[in-house]
Amino acid sequence: MKDYIKKHRVDIIIFILFLAFIVISNVLNFNEGKKIINNFKDSFIEMISLIPFMFILIGLFDVWVPKEKIEKHIGKSSGFLGILWVILLAMLQVGPLYGAFPVCYILWKKGSSIKNIFIYLGAFSTMKIPMLAFEIGFLGLKFTILRTIITLPIFIIIGYLMESIFDNKDFEVKSLK
Repeated sequence: MKDYIKKHRVDIIIFILFLAFIVISNVLNFNEGKKIINNFKDSFIEMISLIPFMFILIGLFDVWVPKEKIEKHIGKSSGFLGILWVILLAMLQVGPLYGAFPVCYILWKKGSSIKNIFIYLGAFSTMKIPMLAFEIGFLGLKFTILRTIITLPIFIIIGYLMESIFDNKDFEVKSLK
């Protein structure tokens, strides 16, 4: 226990300060503090209600999809078609960004290339179909197409850059010798 406290001292201090802020906000009837508390509560409830289902789906994906399929379609040798597969996967998913990280872990564990994982994260954060529909409704089709044309190549470049920086699947940085 002492090792845990020593290792996570800063996190524990921040958590205690947050709890103190909640108590002080309630005692002093501080409206901004109450808004922060309500936002935290709403986000926490949303996260707690989504995470079990996400992990069930990810567990099923882990069991049902063979590693060979992932390696073949989005592994190191997948090329341009692999990029299209991860973009399509990202576009068809829904949910908040924290839902993408467990998916990335499973893809990485099953043999996806580092490049495709980073492209997936970029596409997931900007190109989900429900989000694109809202964007078109509020900002227009022209803006959405232009933003997609600009951001997608950037994510692909970042994917290739990350793959060139990291040496292996343990994400160890290549030596600069």
